[in-house]
Amino acid sequence: MFKTRTDAGRRLADLIDDHDLRADVVVAVPRGGLPVGRVVADSLGVPLGIVVARKLGAPRNPELAIGAVASDGTVWLNDRLITELAVEDAWLAERIDAERRTAAETVERYLGDRSPTDYEGKTVVVVDDGVATGATTIACLKQVTGAGAERVILAVPVGPPDTIERLRGEADEVICVETPPHFQAVGQFYESFDQVSDEQAKGYLSRDGVRGE
Repeated sequence: MFKTRTDAGRRLADLIDDHDLRADVVVAVPRGGLPVGRVVADSLGVPLGIVVARKLGAPRNPELAIGAVASDGTVWLNDRLITELAVEDAWLAERIDAERRTAAETVERYLGDRSPTDYEGKTVVVVDDGVATGATTIACLKQVTGAGAERVILAVPVGPPDTIERLRGEADEVICVETPPHFQAVGQFYESFDQVSDEQAKGYLSRDGVRGE
């Protein structure tokens, strides 16, 4: 469906242009969201920043998301799953604190001496290379909304229809290029889905971005 993340970014930027969207800033989810976000930010002519959240995996099934926590401590929890799995409050509080610290360290590592993005009163576009369950995406959206953004738009190349529909309740607008019904993982919709290194990711945050992928 997409050749590379940069290709996905171009197609997403074209769709955003069709929506005649105006924004103040784009924030991407590291690491895979940054190549996509760089193209979108350049197309809109706005700065590119990052927003980071970490999944909270179930006690005996780490791949199963029971929630997520953003770098500023914003938490989203799947209360139904937590109740069904009888997750203990003490265990959950410990995991939330640990993952919040990891998310905050990621932000610090990527931004260095640059200031975090100011969301107050702004129209913010949140970008990733795709969504699956949407857990970390929800935490990211809640962080941006809670930090005072006037309008929050989620823009992704691909995601399953049910997740995209659920995310419409978390953002003012959701823009998605493709919503294939048979969805297993984001990577299946890319010809090249190599891992983005930290150095590459930091490069996308630079003023001129990284082109030529």
